[in-house]
Amino acid sequence: MAELTTLARPYAKAAFEFAKGANALGNWAEMLSVAAAVSQSDTVAKVLASPTLTAAQKGETFVDVCGDAINDKGQNFIRNLAANKRLGLLPQISDLYEQFKAQLEQSVEVDVASAFELSETTLDKLAQALKTNLGREVKVQGSVDSSLIGGVVIRAGDTVIDESIKGRLAKLAEAMNA
Repeated sequence: MAELTTLARPYAKAAFEFAKGANALGNWAEMLSVAAAVSQSDTVAKVLASPTLTAAQKGETFVDVCGDAINDKGQNFIRNLAANKRLGLLPQISDLYEQFKAQLEQSVEVDVASAFELSETTLDKLAQALKTNLGREVKVQGSVDSSLIGGVVIRAGDTVIDESIKGRLAKLAEAMNA
């Protein structure tokens, strides 16, 4: 996985810098998301793995599948990836691009998993507290994980705050076994 990320980083950075210069960060995010989804399709994966097609043919086929979802500059980017045999990196490129975009926008996406559905007001209060704590704009996504028993697990990038009963029980069991 780390190797794929290393290979994808220059392409993601190039797409990000181009999109930033063209004031089209959102548009490129959408195009890369579509391209990543297309690259993970079983049918497309078979076509990309075909030894009978040249890199140019694979690139054109990929562009045709994406259709109008990708503009001319995006199509050139896809053709460049195909020429360098890097179409399989599109999911990683899209993820890295989103990270670069979030860093520029001083925002972070936060996933809040709880044992039960949290109200919008609770999520808003949590978002405000995290905004103050992290010093960034926060986009909160709530989800339900009944295995937590109670409490919440908050994931913001590489930061994980586990205030769940399941997490506390695991810490207790670890301390007892030490």
